[in-house]
Amino acid sequence: MKITIACVGKIKESFYREAVAEYGKRLSRYCKLEIVEVPDEKTPDNASDLQERQIKEKEADKLLSRLEKSLTEGTFVCALAIDGKELDSEELSQKIERLGVSGISHIIFLIGGSLGMSDKLLEKADMKLSFSKMTFPHQLMRVILLEQIYRSYRIMNGEPYHK
Repeated sequence: MKITIACVGKIKESFYREAVAEYGKRLSRYCKLEIVEVPDEKTPDNASDLQERQIKEKEADKLLSRLEKSLTEGTFVCALAIDGKELDSEELSQKIERLGVSGISHIIFLIGGSLGMSDKLLEKADMKLSFSKMTFPHQLMRVILLEQIYRSYRIMNGEPYHK
C-alpha cells in the first residue's frame, strides 16, 4: 500500500520535522510513504471572506497539480476536515485494511492550510475524516495523522500498541 500525505505548508519547527521523520521510518516496514508539500499562501491580516476563499483555491490548485497523476481508480482520497466522520484507532485500522483488500493500492490523506480546505479539494475526497471538533495546527495534524496510520498498521498486524 502506498500512503501519501498531501499538505499545505512546510513544517518549520524542528521537533515536528523529527516526529514526521520518526513515523516515516517506523511506517517503512508497512507501506510506502510519500509526503507532498505545497507552499501556503500568505494571508493578510483581516482578510475578507473572498480573500480567504481565493487563498484556499490557490492552495487547492497547487495540491491538485501535484497529485494529478495519482488521482486514479486505485486511489482513495481522504480529506481531514473538522466536519468529517470521527473514527477511533481500531476503526481507522479496519478502514485502511478494508481498502487494501478491496483493491485500493494508494490512499491519499489531504491536510489543508491554516484557513482549511477549499470545496474544490473536498469534492475530490472519497471520505472526510475528523480527528476532533477541535482545531489543530496543520503541522501538528501531520504528526497526529502519521501516528494514527502507524498505530493502524500495528493493530492490523496484531502487534502491541498503547491504548
